[in-house]
Amino acid sequence: MFDYHRKWGVEIKVARIFNTYGPNMAQNDGRVVSNFIIQALKGRPITMYGTGKQTRSFCFVDDLVEGLIKLMNSSENFTGPVNLGNPGEFTMKELAEKIIKMIGSKSKIVYKELPEDDPRQRKPDITLAKNKLHWQPKIKLDLGLEKTIEYFKKVV
Repeated sequence: MFDYHRKWGVEIKVARIFNTYGPNMAQNDGRVVSNFIIQALKGRPITMYGTGKQTRSFCFVDDLVEGLIKLMNSSENFTGPVNLGNPGEFTMKELAEKIIKMIGSKSKIVYKELPEDDPRQRKPDITLAKNKLHWQPKIKLDLGLEKTIEYFKKVV
């Protein structure tokens, strides 16, 4: 991509998108947020891989879209790559417990073996996005989950 930019002078922008969630997610996309919400809404066990101590960061879709728009509108000489995501970290267990509580579900957490290649931590460094794009996510996990749960209540 950068070679194409250098050779032909085409303006490019490169974003590294981290875990994103929100209304209109596909029910079967395999993402942890949608999986946990659907399992909790249906009263099924929440599938936890490993101990649940591995961490992830979750960016609400509205925040991500704002970051992408700011990247597209950034100066021509800024191509990125730039990380777009929410640096707030939560353990998988915290996420599952939060979703169960918000839904009022009776679901229990069941633990399965952690895949070997599963990262222990995913947390974007958004310093460049803050400095170059004047962007950072605004929507806290609880509010984003509330909106996402309401969506899934209508479609599940």
